[in-house]
Amino acid sequence: MLFFSYFKDLVGREVTVELKNDLAIRGTLHSVDQYLNIKLENTRVVDQDKYPHMLSVRNCFIRGSVVRYVQLPPEEVDIELLHDATRREAR
Repeated sequence: MLFFSYFKDLVGREVTVELKNDLAIRGTLHSVDQYLNIKLENTRVVDQDKYPHMLSVRNCFIRGSVVRYVQLPPEEVDIELLHDATRREAR
């Protein structure tokens, strides 16, 4: 639940989601659920030459089980908040 709570706070911010098949999609985080399924709006593919068929996609739903990484802008990461939440979860 730690990641779910953290991602809920990031709604409305731009993130890059890398999938297990190496497809990376950048967009505005619209919603996330308890299974870490992600809905992105205003999407664009990071490597447009490799995935030209994805250029027309503007909104997408990504199943949590296919996500490899979620990249956040460094200024959006609150390290102290993560440290405190991790300590609470460890108890």
